[in-house]
Amino acid sequence: MIEPIGNQYVVARPVYSANAFGEDHKKKQRHHKTLLDHLKKLCRCSAQRAKKIAFSSFPIASWLPAYRIKEWLLSDIVSGISTGLVAVLQGLAFALLVTIPPGYGLYAAFFPVIIYFFLGTSRHISVGPFPVLSMMVGAVVVRLTPTDSAADSTFANSSMTNDSSIDEQKVIVAATVTILSGIIQLLMGVLRLGFVVIYLSESLISGFTTAAAIHVLVSQLKFMFQLTVPAHTDPFSLFKVLESVFSQIEKTNIADLVTSLVILVVVFVVKEINQRYKAKLPVPIPIELIVTVIATGVSYGFDFKRRFNVAVIGEMKPGFQAPITPSRQTFQDTIGDCFGIAIVGFAVAFSVASVYSLKYDYPIDGNQELIAMGAGNIFGGSFRGFAASTSLSRSGVQESTGGKTQIAGLISAIIVLIVIVAIGFLLEPLQKSVLAALALGNLKGMLMQFVEIRRLWRKDKYDCLIWVMTFIFAVVLGLGLGLAASVAFQLLTIVFRTQFPKCSMLANVGRSNIYKNRKDYSEIYEPEGVKIFRCPSPIYFANISFFKQKLIDAIGFRPLRILRKRNKALKKIRKLQKKGLLQVTPKGFICTVDGFKDSDEELDNDKIEELDQPINTKDLPFQIDWNANLPLNIVVPKINLHSLILDFSAVSFLDVSSMRGLKTILQEFIRIQVDVYIVGTDDDFIEKLKRCEFFDDEVKDSIFFLTIHDAVLHILMKKDYSTSKFNPSQEVEAKLDDFTINTNGGLRNRECQVPIETKF
Repeated sequence: MIEPIGNQYVVARPVYSANAFGEDHKKKQRHHKTLLDHLKKLCRCSAQRAKKIAFSSFPIASWLPAYRIKEWLLSDIVSGISTGLVAVLQGLAFALLVTIPPGYGLYAAFFPVIIYFFLGTSRHISVGPFPVLSMMVGAVVVRLTPTDSAADSTFANSSMTNDSSIDEQKVIVAATVTILSGIIQLLMGVLRLGFVVIYLSESLISGFTTAAAIHVLVSQLKFMFQLTVPAHTDPFSLFKVLESVFSQIEKTNIADLVTSLVILVVVFVVKEINQRYKAKLPVPIPIELIVTVIATGVSYGFDFKRRFNVAVIGEMKPGFQAPITPSRQTFQDTIGDCFGIAIVGFAVAFSVASVYSLKYDYPIDGNQELIAMGAGNIFGGSFRGFAASTSLSRSGVQESTGGKTQIAGLISAIIVLIVIVAIGFLLEPLQKSVLAALALGNLKGMLMQFVEIRRLWRKDKYDCLIWVMTFIFAVVLGLGLGLAASVAFQLLTIVFRTQFPKCSMLANVGRSNIYKNRKDYSEIYEPEGVKIFRCPSPIYFANISFFKQKLIDAIGFRPLRILRKRNKALKKIRKLQKKGLLQVTPKGFICTVDGFKDSDEELDNDKIEELDQPINTKDLPFQIDWNANLPLNIVVPKINLHSLILDFSAVSFLDVSSMRGLKTILQEFIRIQVDVYIVGTDDDFIEKLKRCEFFDDEVKDSIFFLTIHDAVLHILMKKDYSTSKFNPSQEVEAKLDDFTINTNGGLRNRECQVPIETKF
């Protein structure tokens, strides 16, 4: 019964052990579904289920009929035009990261958007090239395609040995990697494996994208300085690129460098204005479009290519090229890289989509997002595009300019289509250094994540460590190996957290049923002889030894050592009793000799197995008080503990190996007359122990209690303590029929009963 009294409540109920609660409250029988039941449900077909499958497979069927033309169409058109212009420029810029001609970036900004329009569940993200994925694809392209100097030897049997043939090889590799990444995403979506994104934490993604921004920055230096830098894909490649750049710094093209620096400064300044005054600006200033138009006009008008020998985009063929046939050998060589690309692309897109779904209150489906991204990459890669995800800045433009649905995405694809088929030639005079500067202008948000370190350190040191190590791994080892090492390190931190949990001793706070860490509070209450130990993590094979050591450290003694000492002492006492050297009197026992010598060699030769057995005094006519002074200077360590409570409320599972270790721990305490109680476990925990035959004559299922307070009250009642005087500083007197004290050392006559004084 619960009675509220103001802001307090009074609970009146019995003290419950797990068994007692089960007797008073019978559990109802539940049918647990088997694998066959799940298969039957999966294969069941109905009109409603078919409709649900259709809507989930093609989300456009659910939102397009409810489209509000008068309210949303104009906003989507404005947003689509703005996003499309940004997508064109980012497609051209990010193609440089893939080390392919810039024009192919337009394909990556077009085809995935069309597919996502029909299959995607997010209404606000802008699908297309993303710098991190472009860098990852570019690393594979550099590794698998020849350099200019190696072209002749690599393709000796082919006539394609010029620059265009090398570019064609790079495009084929990039497209093949994109197709395989899309296949992986599609299969994961069909198999409902969208949950894998949970293994990429926010800290890991933040550290990885920041490291990728560093790679992007370094990779664009050769375009800003217009230098010939050899490709590197092995670990420490970033530092090798820097070495190559600075070793040729005297060959810098000043026109390219000045142009890129001016544009970089202008883009940063205007983006800061957009961010600071976004509430006052009707739409963000399209600075990328403005500088592109100006830079293209200036380059064409002053003929920068001829006068200053700058590198320009060059010929952009109008229209689309024929689809490619993926390379089977490339599939075999890049399966690991493609898996990383697929996971990172989905993780970034899903995290951005989640932000907008929470902001505008609509659901998204992770598995359907995988299908949409996979199909988009397969289609885009077939038409010579490269891997797509979502760009944070481009999605921000689509949302901030009023985009309501993926109609805005469709409009942006139309803008890209116009550039591909009609006006792409206007961008031919544009300098590559301008594209490099635009690519770097999109890195501000990624680089600013460095400030996350201090926030993470205050919140969680493990998360901060994950961020730092992910950043280091990705910078030093490269994006592919760095991602794998980062995920492994993150999983290792989970092992560390569970393998070395922060165990604590609890005490009663506020004279209530609340128990907290005894080190955190000054006014605490603890019954004498009772210890409460809390384990905050699962117990399994890797941490059972750590759990035992922390428990021993907390209580201050090793139960096995006490057990062996007592068994050795018991052996001596039995010899005294058998030789008649102990006499029974009404007041206790008297030893008739002043000294007794036993063979040390005989004691040392005791078998360890015998000393580890339970203490059995049934053959003696008296009891032994092990905390008193034993006769003949028999020394046994004294302990002031009679009850131990293990708080397992945070223990989610227990494996078979740790069960054996836990049972050994319980047996060691029980054999030295320390009662052990386990509290806070659920019914499945106890049922698993029963199935594994955990309980026996020593360790019984009656040791389980619902709460810590239930166990404490049970101990107090068992010892006949008065719960109304729950104060460790008071002494109370109690007359107990089950306890007697000795009048001669630590031996007590079983028939002699005298009052005792107890403390708690």
